[in-house]
Amino acid sequence: MELGPRDRLSQAFVKELEKGRTVDTPYGHVVHLDLRHLGEKKINAKIPFVRELCMKYQNLDPVKDLIPVRPVVHYMMGGIHTDINGATPLPGLYAAGEAACVSINGANRLGSNSLPELLVFGARAGRAAAEYASRGLAINPRIIAQKTDEHRRLEHELLNKKGSERIATLRDEMQKSMETSSGIYRSGASLRNGMEEIRRLQERYVDVAIEDHSKTFNTERVSALELSCMLDVAETIVTAATRREESRGAHQRIDFPARDDKRYLAHSLVYRNADGSARVEYLPVTITRWPPAERVYGEAAPHGGPNHITGGTLSSGAGV
Repeated sequence: MELGPRDRLSQAFVKELEKGRTVDTPYGHVVHLDLRHLGEKKINAKIPFVRELCMKYQNLDPVKDLIPVRPVVHYMMGGIHTDINGATPLPGLYAAGEAACVSINGANRLGSNSLPELLVFGARAGRAAAEYASRGLAINPRIIAQKTDEHRRLEHELLNKKGSERIATLRDEMQKSMETSSGIYRSGASLRNGMEEIRRLQERYVDVAIEDHSKTFNTERVSALELSCMLDVAETIVTAATRREESRGAHQRIDFPARDDKRYLAHSLVYRNADGSARVEYLPVTITRWPPAERVYGEAAPHGGPNHITGGTLSSGAGV
């Protein structure tokens, strides 16, 4: 089972959790991966890095110990909307890698897709950005406005902030809320609850405490900025997931278990309105060689289609 597709493996974990067949730990419920039957020689030859990670970070030796695993979010099948050259809708802004959605992923990313996302499209984005900069064009007024607004936020909102909310507490509550509301399986009710909780956390974030007021190497302020971005991303995920009333790959709605190509064969794009609210628009999927087909593993898929196509979502995998 550990060699199955990541989303199917994660779904199986949830089923085991519901049946009470997982092990509770300080880091959440886990199941155990048993590699002991492989023996030390094969483990060192085939997966030496796995053994090294287990020994250094968990003090476990897979030659003789069980490895605790649980689903984690470790890859974004989505991100900032870009074209094939990494250009975003904001002139002068380019993105590549996991931060970008250049649309090479399907319902679940293919193994090693992170390499072409980074190396191939990173190179294209770099060349395109350099060419754009070499034109000597006037800086886009929207970018100047963003820079001014961010400078104001750093200098006046985060530098001397004396709130009462702890960064770690808000981050932990956000993580638990997202896993509960929009994890491997979600429903309209859970997503609505998740949105309410994210909005409460955003309100509490306004009163976040920053005790380090220095302007150099202020890691606490960096953590506060990261948390602000995390809450925005969490809102984006829940907003898009609430409106996608279907199940497709890593997006599993228990109240809408079937795939719906008629309405949702599209990329979900979330925008921030002037009043701070979010809106969702959809970009049609361009189908080239393989049309979407039923997901079949272990045998040829109909029409040669190896995967569904999905809008931006999360890839869940098992992690130590």
